[in-house]
Amino acid sequence: MKDIFDISGRVAIVTGGSRGIGKMIAAEFVKRGVKTYITSRKAKPCLETAEQLSVFGECIAIPYDLSSSEGIGGFIEEISEREDHLDILINNAGAVWTAPFDDFPESGWDKVMNINVKSVFFLTQRLAPLLRFSASQEQPSKVINIASIDGLRTPRLETYSYVASKAGLIGMTGLMAKRLIRDNIIVNGIAPGAFSSDMNITARDEPDRIASVIPAQRIGRPDDIAGTAVYMCSRAGDYLLGTTIAVDGGLVYARTD
Repeated sequence: MKDIFDISGRVAIVTGGSRGIGKMIAAEFVKRGVKTYITSRKAKPCLETAEQLSVFGECIAIPYDLSSSEGIGGFIEEISEREDHLDILINNAGAVWTAPFDDFPESGWDKVMNINVKSVFFLTQRLAPLLRFSASQEQPSKVINIASIDGLRTPRLETYSYVASKAGLIGMTGLMAKRLIRDNIIVNGIAPGAFSSDMNITARDEPDRIASVIPAQRIGRPDDIAGTAVYMCSRAGDYLLGTTIAVDGGLVYARTD
């Protein structure tokens, strides 16, 4: 009997794959036999992560700043020279900006919206030919947009552009799914809660305090986010379409206080 969670032999791209949630997903993909490309703005950590994960399988670093059309173009050119098709795209690269309402700068708006929303759309658009190439109804290609529970609820911090970007990404995920299913490309999203990362430094530095307000009584582990990505990208997730799953220990849907 074929394992419905098997993703071996596929080709994947994980943006922002050098650290945090992107690295958690990339590591699991590599261990499961997926040829995994990771990209990030900073070349050194991207190359170091690829070298580290290559112990378990095939991981290739292609560092680029995907917040600009020039960066996206350069990345597309290089990946197209290496591959004639793509099975999985994880749009994980992201940014956050925190500032009081009266002082929130336009630069903090533009930076976050460009990387969290604009680049997701145009990278997916530019990669669509590779995603379409070998996609079929029996084995569709998969796109997973990494959103945030801050796009599903009102957060405590004043992260105005981040909240707008993640709520917008969740909405855009549904519309992309509606269009791309015609090409046997399935689009869904994941909205992570508290995971230890350089972006979520509170969860990283004060996990016990954060765990006290989470119904599951702990922060997320690498297996939690990576397992969800594997499920969504495998045969087991083929009937999911346009949905965004909150992986948050119950913060959005099970919290009562």
